[in-house]
Amino acid sequence: MAPDDRTPVIVGCGEAVDRPAALSHALDPIGLMALAARRADADAGGGLLHRVDRLDVVNLVSWRYADPPGELAARLGIAPPSRSYAAIGGETPTKLLHEAALAIARGEAQVALVAGGEAQHSVARAQKENADLPWPPFAHDAPARVERATYLHPLAIALGASMPVSVYPFYEMASAHAWGQTPANAQAESAELWARYAVVAADNPSSWLRRRYTADDIARMTADNRLIAWPYTKLMVANPMVNQGAAVIVTSLAVAQAAGIDPAAMIHPIGGAAADEPRDYLARDGYAASPAQDAVLTRLRALNDGLPFDAVELYSCFPCVPKMARRTLGLGPDVVPTVAGGLTFFGAPLNDYMLHATAAMVRRLRSDGGTGLLYGQGEFVTKHHALALSAGRPDRALDQDYSVAGDANKRRGVVPPTVMPANGAATLETATILYRRDGTVGHGVVILRTGDGARTMAAVAPDDRATLAAIVDPDRHPVGRCGTITAGDRAFWAIDRGLNG
Repeated sequence: MAPDDRTPVIVGCGEAVDRPAALSHALDPIGLMALAARRADADAGGGLLHRVDRLDVVNLVSWRYADPPGELAARLGIAPPSRSYAAIGGETPTKLLHEAALAIARGEAQVALVAGGEAQHSVARAQKENADLPWPPFAHDAPARVERATYLHPLAIALGASMPVSVYPFYEMASAHAWGQTPANAQAESAELWARYAVVAADNPSSWLRRRYTADDIARMTADNRLIAWPYTKLMVANPMVNQGAAVIVTSLAVAQAAGIDPAAMIHPIGGAAADEPRDYLARDGYAASPAQDAVLTRLRALNDGLPFDAVELYSCFPCVPKMARRTLGLGPDVVPTVAGGLTFFGAPLNDYMLHATAAMVRRLRSDGGTGLLYGQGEFVTKHHALALSAGRPDRALDQDYSVAGDANKRRGVVPPTVMPANGAATLETATILYRRDGTVGHGVVILRTGDGARTMAAVAPDDRATLAAIVDPDRHPVGRCGTITAGDRAFWAIDRGLNG
């Protein structure tokens, strides 16, 4: 095959949403993938599934199979020689699509299928109803792919700050403070941004929540919209209780032309970039920005010749991520940050959302033309991968080396050492409050700087009204405020009202 014929193109996308009236009819995750894959094949005109020679399956969590790629291949009646099962991460679908396109450009594959699916809603419903699901037996002997965050500092784990919902708020507070926003301003921006996600989700037939939530709906704390972790309400966080599957077919231009696919239906990857932060979030230079995110999105702007993308999908597990991203991209506060609808309203099939976003982006570019940006992110503002797509054929080949780790490293400042908390003074770097399901305070968590500049963590007691009030003050961030650590079996930090006013 001539090199020119190896130009990768996306030719088919499919999605599946399952809302079974009875659990006896519920589709399992592989069933959702298979349905989406057949729809992707139909979208491409049919006849490509049996030619798939590369199959990549996005990591799934809601059910366990001994061999997910093998199970999917068997249900589709295909036998691709290259099969992979990806690692956990919200950026994974974007990475897999990018890698599939690069493999096609190298001549290592001709037809690639990327698929993912989750059925957490059905799993949770079955547990609630004490019912059996008509699925293949749960593979207890297969290794669990939900990784324990052993790479995090023991302080983070001990304080309950080892889940995404308890970590992203640190970036929320620190970034808003760095931008000169009051907490009220920052919360308003989050709610208004999320309302724009909701508008798009309401018009997307594959969305889980198809309602036009207003900014007030999203920000207002109610029994149905309780605080999860300060300052995020339930309607500001990802919603994994969904049954959704997606699949994308990537092939070479030569194969697409031979199959008679309309050139207007072919969407071209024009380049991408990836970089990571240190996995232990206490080993980072700060929380007001992500050097890895900045490096990735700066490269994507350059790939689009510095011009604005005609459509964007900014990963939306928590508001701080697209708020930081839109600033790096130079987009205004009124940006429409999604083509799919976001992880709250469209739904968050765990690691698979960006595959749905790809399907939505392909539809958008087919109808409107232009260029589109897919930005995915995973772990704790840790892994970043973006891919640019175009309705038109690019004038340059894909760059096989897409890492921008070197640029990210150049952007990083000094990383302070992390120490165990000890009695004495410390200033607040950033903070959150973790809430119980009944809306009461569990405890606060603060990241602190000691007098010699080291970093540490401590809890805020649930009955420390003064410190909690400072964290939730709508007019003033507590960043930089002084307080005292009291160490013991568990270290607590309390704000020093005498020094802080």
